[in-house]
Amino acid sequence: MQRVIDPNFYAVQMFKNKGYKRAQCRYCKTYFWSVIDRDNCGDAPCADYTFFDIPTKRSLGYREARNIFLEFFKRRGHEIIEPRPVVARWREDLYLTIASIVVFQPHVTSGLVPPPANPLVIAQPCIRLEDIDSVGYTLGRHLTNFTMGGHHAFNYPDKTVYWVNETVELAKDFFVEELGVPEEEITFKESWWEGGGNAGPSFEVAVGGLELATLVFMMYKVDGDNYIELPLKIVDTGYGIERIAWFSRKTPTAFHAVYGDLVREFHKALNVLEPDKEILYSLARKAGRFDLTKAEELANLIRVISRDFGLGEKEIQDQLRNVFDVYAVLDHTKTIALMLADGIVPSNSGEGYLARLVIRRTLRRLSKLGSETPLAELVAKQLNFWGDIYPQMIKYRDRILEIILIEEERFKEIISKASTVIEKYLRKSLSTEDLVELYDSHGIPPDIVSQEIEKKRGSRIEIPANFYSLVASRHSKPKTVRELEDVKLPKDVIEWAKKLPPTRRIFHEDPYQKAFKAQVIDVYKNYVVLDASAFYPEGGGQLGDSGYIRTSGNVYKVIDTKKVGDVVVHILENAEGLEKGVEVVGEIDWGIRYRRMRHHTATHIVLGALRKVLGDHIWQAGAEKTEYKARLDVTHYKMPSKEEIEKIENLANSLIDSGLDVNIKYMDRNEAEKTYGFVLYQGGVPMTPIIRVVEIPGWDAEACFGTHVKNTKEVGAIKIINVEKIADGIIRFEFVAGTALTDYAKQIEGKLGKIGALLGSSIEDLDKRVEGIVKYIRTLENTLKSYRTIYENMLIEQIIKGGEPIGNLKMYILKPEIQDEELVKDVIIKAIEKEPRLLLIVLQPRNGKTFVEISLGRESSRHIDAREITKALARKIILRAGGKSDHVTGMAEASINDVETAVKNIIKDLVKS
Repeated sequence: MQRVIDPNFYAVQMFKNKGYKRAQCRYCKTYFWSVIDRDNCGDAPCADYTFFDIPTKRSLGYREARNIFLEFFKRRGHEIIEPRPVVARWREDLYLTIASIVVFQPHVTSGLVPPPANPLVIAQPCIRLEDIDSVGYTLGRHLTNFTMGGHHAFNYPDKTVYWVNETVELAKDFFVEELGVPEEEITFKESWWEGGGNAGPSFEVAVGGLELATLVFMMYKVDGDNYIELPLKIVDTGYGIERIAWFSRKTPTAFHAVYGDLVREFHKALNVLEPDKEILYSLARKAGRFDLTKAEELANLIRVISRDFGLGEKEIQDQLRNVFDVYAVLDHTKTIALMLADGIVPSNSGEGYLARLVIRRTLRRLSKLGSETPLAELVAKQLNFWGDIYPQMIKYRDRILEIILIEEERFKEIISKASTVIEKYLRKSLSTEDLVELYDSHGIPPDIVSQEIEKKRGSRIEIPANFYSLVASRHSKPKTVRELEDVKLPKDVIEWAKKLPPTRRIFHEDPYQKAFKAQVIDVYKNYVVLDASAFYPEGGGQLGDSGYIRTSGNVYKVIDTKKVGDVVVHILENAEGLEKGVEVVGEIDWGIRYRRMRHHTATHIVLGALRKVLGDHIWQAGAEKTEYKARLDVTHYKMPSKEEIEKIENLANSLIDSGLDVNIKYMDRNEAEKTYGFVLYQGGVPMTPIIRVVEIPGWDAEACFGTHVKNTKEVGAIKIINVEKIADGIIRFEFVAGTALTDYAKQIEGKLGKIGALLGSSIEDLDKRVEGIVKYIRTLENTLKSYRTIYENMLIEQIIKGGEPIGNLKMYILKPEIQDEELVKDVIIKAIEKEPRLLLIVLQPRNGKTFVEISLGRESSRHIDAREITKALARKIILRAGGKSDHVTGMAEASINDVETAVKNIIKDLVKS
């Protein structure tokens, strides 16, 4: 059905009982409810911030507001639930926890899993970057990190907890009775909410221009343009804890209420004077009606304040010039602390991209302020300030600060190379998409691009005020949501398999069973489904089994096995003659399967060792288990050292020797999460109420579909054979286990044998032989260096003395007899330095073409442009070239003699003219 809102839905019983009236806001035209007559909805920008003048029972800081909220709902029958991390590890369609309901989507909201309590209340730290460009300017109405106080009730068809009227009444009681807000100051604005695939009508609760809570009644699943009513009706509320603290404490900004003394500390650290408090209050009272991210609106507001205080506009501007950036840095540094403390590793993709975006935007704010205070020092202040609420900030302090130092150095390197990259974009008018591309692909911020354009063209480009918000929104979730299984089958086969009953999983019942009896459920082309199977279907990085299916008269080769939902699909080389209903015997290729089992268990062992050596932030980014080797890609911020790799390997083998049982159990999802945490979902998030947990006690526990050995001793041994950085923030580990290790040793032995034969040495004496050869090569290198210096000096002398006079300049064409790029480069630099009038042309044959390099000395470059030479040359022969006015390189499709003749004539003509 289409979205339809029944106006009667909003006419809750409490409004009737308390005499609330429905009215339409004269500004935004939204309907709202209030106990008194009023012409606006009470929310910015339709109303000024009048909450400064509204009395309350108490003045609350952030911590008090958070605790009072939780305790109020606890007294009203809600169980307090521990908050989850800011990185949504339990979801594959979202990177960050953007609201408290995200904690329960999609497993609880879909009805798949019961909630951990019902009703419940939670104070969930959230990160939302879609408004990052507004942070600071709105004085705290927009934040990149915030705590959402959510009380939730899950109403099932056979059990109603509470719904609209009770939710509205709870909100009224919290604000009026608990906080002491006069009831006539509250408005309930009618609205509609959508998020995470769900939707429903809602109320926005505002007091004195500030929205303090949103009450959502989740009733629908969103499917394209359609809204499908859910059997499960969910109360989803979001109370802004930071806003409640601001509202009750009446500080000029939310930052003062939330961060307390940190505001003063940051002003001092950034060398920015705090503005006069009365001016700040005046700004805050009116800020709700202005968009201060726009220069003209900020100027208008400053003009108003200037009149109010009888001060010059410049004096007001000077006080406010940098204050918004200070607030942004204050906000962003806490966001960085939260992200890194919860294990996010900055990178160029996923949640790592978003962490890097916040870090780099903060670095640009610091640069704009002219601050030399290291970012790590500012984040350290946040770790100290919030460590009591977020103990992980203290636990991982050293790692967090190390990551920031690394990120700051990387960003400096990017900025140092920005000019060269931007050069390629100078020939066109840059669009917003170009700016996004420069940021996404090269990490160059738009203000740096604008500065470079101004240097080269004399005019700046327009940067969208919401640039970072735009980029963040594009990266807020995966482009495509990964299915539980990545089914690599034709569409028609998938549709066929979906109609068939689930396959009994013998490979789970007994992963050591090599042969089994079953009945054919159906055959389609060369695809077969049995009622039960010991063939493991590809999944979780473990390849699908191969083997044979036998009937009384035929043998069919199984070349691969896949899974569609709960149906195991066997792919046969040829299924001709195999019919539905036939009894068969299946035989898996046990040798291959057992190697893969060992590698799969080895992967869990290595992952546990990685987390112990490198840290709890290690998160699986990909894996593959074959019969030959295994690979594991993990998030990490730098290449591990040789010592760390050795320690990882030793720890893994030590665990193998300890002979721990590999336990496999099926657990209720809530119980599993409570027992093991979200480390369960390293390999993916299953959409099932019951989770198959593979546990190596005290070492590793994961939700895993794969087959495993019974005891770690069966893995035999693990050898890490390769470690490499495959992407920024992603490290790949390749390793072998069991008999695959023997194969690897044989390969190494074979290579050493070949090397020994080439060097005339046995494997046993190979190290001594190589040592002798290395010494000999070093002696040759020193000798060659001496000859190279002699040859270099000879060439330079030849160029200086043998140059052909052309006017006041000297031209020399160098055709090196040896291919030594470094030598030629050194000769060019030294020759034009010694002779400023020199025009040096280097010509070398390259694959049937001629390499051309033209270098001009300081004096000759005043009279002639190297690019003009190549332009003229390109009119005579086919040439691709590029460079600067004093140095160009190119490739000509002509002989050296033809190029030499043409260049000489061109230069003579250019010098004459």
